[in-house]
Amino acid sequence: MRRIHTLLLACGITTWMGLAGGVRGAAIESSIDQDGIDAYKLQQPPYSLTGRKIAIGQVEIGRPAQFGLDKAASSNQVVSIVRAFFRDQPAKSNTNLDTHAAQVASILIGNSKALKGVAPNARLYASAAAVPRRGGQVEECLSAQHLAMQNGGDVRAINFSFGEALQQDPRPNAKLDGNALLTLCIDWSARVHDVVYAVAGNQGKGGIPIPTDNFNGMNVAFTTRLNGVYAKVDFSNIGDMTPRILKRNDGVETNLGGRRGISLVAPGNKVLVANLEGKQTTSIGTSFAAPHVTATVALLQEFGDRQLRASCKRGKGCTIPWGLDARRHEVMKAVMMNSADKIKDSGNGQFLGMTRTVLEKNNQNWLESDAYKNPKVPLNIQMGSGQLNAFRAYQQFSPGEWKSNQPVPAIGWDYSKVGAENLTFQDYALENSLQQGSFVALTLTWDRLVELNDRNRNGQFDAGERFTNRGLNNLDLYLMHVEDNDIRKSVGSSTSDLDSVEHIFHQVPTTGRYKIRVQFRQKVNQPIQSYALAWWTVSSPL
Repeated sequence: MRRIHTLLLACGITTWMGLAGGVRGAAIESSIDQDGIDAYKLQQPPYSLTGRKIAIGQVEIGRPAQFGLDKAASSNQVVSIVRAFFRDQPAKSNTNLDTHAAQVASILIGNSKALKGVAPNARLYASAAAVPRRGGQVEECLSAQHLAMQNGGDVRAINFSFGEALQQDPRPNAKLDGNALLTLCIDWSARVHDVVYAVAGNQGKGGIPIPTDNFNGMNVAFTTRLNGVYAKVDFSNIGDMTPRILKRNDGVETNLGGRRGISLVAPGNKVLVANLEGKQTTSIGTSFAAPHVTATVALLQEFGDRQLRASCKRGKGCTIPWGLDARRHEVMKAVMMNSADKIKDSGNGQFLGMTRTVLEKNNQNWLESDAYKNPKVPLNIQMGSGQLNAFRAYQQFSPGEWKSNQPVPAIGWDYSKVGAENLTFQDYALENSLQQGSFVALTLTWDRLVELNDRNRNGQFDAGERFTNRGLNNLDLYLMHVEDNDIRKSVGSSTSDLDSVEHIFHQVPTTGRYKIRVQFRQKVNQPIQSYALAWWTVSSPL
């Protein structure tokens, strides 16, 4: 119990409140409305996206209640999960129940008049890792793997609103270097099971940082309201621009060597949730930001599957722009990061229709940060690529997949490979000229290669087995004039040596035709690298 109590303090603080105010009060304060991630709009016609038939997972120390298994579920009209587990085994009735897990689940799939979650009709599978007092990375990995294989092996995203303390890692002089067992497990499972892992960002001094040093998942920090709108990084998040603080925290509270640890921010201060009994509360912490991301995947995937049903015919394959690439975790990562809010658009579209200006703890915006000024730094240390906006993510995803063998529209995405047949780059020529003064958002994501040392060759991680880190191939991203081939003439670039993400947010210098280049700069493992690319631009009216 001591371990769980400590975790709850690190991940989230709960304020109890009554149900007075009903639907109206919940709608006004909801983090899923337009002042939060704007997911409520997607739940309404004409979109009607609620996560229907999409499976997602939740791993924590404890678990929410399951109807028919636990007494607590009979009084909870907010959350209805599909199935609960104890690690990789069926859950026993009335055991390992946890109000923190119930609160997180209510953000994922809450479905009552008083409290609506992001994806109320998604199929949620939950596992209680119930780890030992000192270190439970093996049990947590088994839990995550087991969830990834549910629903016939078709689980699109898994939520991690907890983590491991670095002091409990068994490695001598352990650092946040990406090599903890649970971190390696997340990166392996993301690639092998094709799952988006949304991980609560490290929070509080010391915190529970493992597995926030992952490469293939998404780490989520949290925002608080500013003038009623979720738009400022909360002070509780790790991340400080002071060089002295950064150096002191290197590898302990932030990733070793300066690699950026946050993918996105999402609402996490005074977020409406429901406890085990279904009573409404508000909570604070990264624990409650991560499920906004996890459940947004469910909304996007429901839309993607709808498009697939229309474009894919049995025996005849799929017609572009919709194919099975729409289900890739790299695509979801690129889409949500590229569509994130950074700088509020004035109405002329030059800032891509963004709905708010997101501020760091010191009130600086994206344009004042090193992520904007330094091509070696793809992400802001406090806010990643910005704040999750579910509706903008839909706008980013809905044009579909566009290949580099023909001009591409102003907004789109692609899942492809680079390195085949000595092809060291892929160019995407934009169909229309870009408007001078407008901004371009480009995001490139790819996986670190982690392999399982599968001693018994059963294709699964078992207690006692380990993973091998084979490293990260190095890709770069450029915005270039369409006629240029020399990357030294590029007008914008993202060239990190450390990250599995490249991100460009750059102002167009002159009206004209441009192209996006994905460059395979350095081979570390395999000679061919898969990647996802998302782009959002503003075409010139001329």
